[in-house]
Amino acid sequence: MIIGRLLAGIGIGISSAIVPLYISEISPTEIRGALGSVNQLFICIGILLALVAGLPLAGNPIWWRTMFGISAVPAVLLALGMAFSPESPRWLFQQGKFSEAEKSIMTLYGKERVADVMTDLNVASQGSAEQEAGWFDLFSSRYWKVVSVGVALFFFQQMAGINAVVYYSTAVFRSAGIESDVAASALVGASNVFGTTIASSLMDRQGRKSLLITSFFGMAASMLLLSLSFTWKALAPYSGTLAVLGTVCYVLSFSLGAGPVPALLLPEIFASRIRAKAVALSLGMHWAANFVIGLYFLSFVNKFGISSVYLGFSGICLLGVLYIAANVVETKGRSLEEIERALDPAI
Repeated sequence: MIIGRLLAGIGIGISSAIVPLYISEISPTEIRGALGSVNQLFICIGILLALVAGLPLAGNPIWWRTMFGISAVPAVLLALGMAFSPESPRWLFQQGKFSEAEKSIMTLYGKERVADVMTDLNVASQGSAEQEAGWFDLFSSRYWKVVSVGVALFFFQQMAGINAVVYYSTAVFRSAGIESDVAASALVGASNVFGTTIASSLMDRQGRKSLLITSFFGMAASMLLLSLSFTWKALAPYSGTLAVLGTVCYVLSFSLGAGPVPALLLPEIFASRIRAKAVALSLGMHWAANFVIGLYFLSFVNKFGISSVYLGFSGICLLGVLYIAANVVETKGRSLEEIERALDPAI
């Protein structure tokens, strides 16, 4: 069991870094945001289906074996799908495999786009013919400003309390009279899917930065509502209903921007020579913060109370709004090469 969980964790860690990177590199500029958010949408759908797969556990205690077997199906489908998918043209071009890059472009965009895409890749390579950066280069004065944005976005995403809300949602829903843990989890999952669906349609129209600001502000307001529902005596008769409303609004706000945007934005803002390592470093912050929240959330609740903890999450969300407004650049409608030239002072 432990070995299986270790292997699954390694696989999830690898795919969580590579999938958004691959999508950003193969997507046409005009729909890159939508395709990136579709990745997050199907993650949310997968979470919802996983919750549904747990329904038979109530009447069949050994169902968990079948449930783990079912989880192998999407992994196999992903492996088969990638086996027949073209390699990233940008990566092939960087490796000097020009004929293979042309074939990949033809497969992805059609024969008529080959010349235009190859020209863009050639212009980008002339701007910076440097080799791939090392790990220590990420902390240099040239790159740290943009790398720190990626690290900070995942820090705020996780420290804003999304997993704490999910962990505690069943208790919140019980206070409103919803006794079924599966039903409560399914409602949270459905809210996540609904919000991410909306985000996918807005990503290339409203832009990444505006969605992030709206998302974190909505999360801050929802956390404040949750905190007040537990402490404000005037709201006591409605505390259960308001807690459920705050939870659902929080999840919806998260799925509009804080959930899908960071994984999409990071491969866009990182220069090609640091992109792979910078994405990996940022996602390392994601999983580290996720681990910290999972490990210490209940301890903080027991010591300070759920209301105070939620109020703290609200404050972190507001700090996220200020940070994003001051440091995140808009990438909507710009090619990866244009973004790299704008952000890298050495080009």
